Amino acid sequence: MHIIKLFSLRGKKFYNSMKSVTGFRPLNLDLYKQAFMHKSAMIKGPNGKFINNERLEFLGDAILGSIVAEELYKRFPRRDEGFLTKTRSRIVNRSLLNEIALKMGLGQWIKSQSQIDIAQTSIPGDALEAIVGAVYLDKGYTTCQQFVLDKIITPHVNLNKIAKKDTNYKSILIEWGQKHRKSINFITEEQHVSNGSAPIFTAKAAIDNDPVSEGKGFSKKEAQQNAARQALKIIHKKPD
Repeated sequence: MHIIKLFSLRGKKFYNSMKSVTGFRPLNLDLYKQAFMHKSAMIKGPNGKFINNERLEFLGDAILGSIVAEELYKRFPRRDEGFLTKTRSRIVNRSLLNEIALKMGLGQWIKSQSQIDIAQTSIPGDALEAIVGAVYLDKGYTTCQQFVLDKIITPHVNLNKIAKKDTNYKSILIEWGQKHRKSINFITEEQHVSNGSAPIFTAKAAIDNDPVSEGKGFSKKEAQQNAARQALKIIHKKPD
């Protein structure tokens, strides 16, 4: 005798959303719910341990990297290890994963207590990696590989284009400064939040010691990348 579990309206919506996102029917829905639980909003489980998506993110990061590495190995048979490594890092970097996660509509399910817009943080990308981990545990490697290729890579990543693109905004800004004989430096501060949430970093990008942009993030690197990205937008609007 089969036991039919009735979902609440929101539970049914979540189930249908995960079915649409992954392309299959999830079995262990709790895994997918956990994938959206940022550490700033973690809850205590029945066993007394706190539940968040960090372990799933760790697993998903490794699985995603493996799948992308295999796809690049097959797609670019004549390219060397250095090219493959650099291209993989561009695909699995937080900036691109954030964009993909938001395009996939994952933002509506993320639970966090971030003091800033999650679109300006690594939270969406972390959740996407956690979803990859959840799919792997729920359905196994083959189905997870199909999910990554069919739902993430094919619709959202142009491998040929990204292989030629440099998305290290800080590096690009520094190279621009060298070309135009201008000094580039970053001033980064850590801000502690009183409610116990993860600290937020604020970075200012300065050109010839003149601050031109600001970026925020949950790490110094993320904040500086966001600041550099904004600085590049500003200087590219100005005539040389």
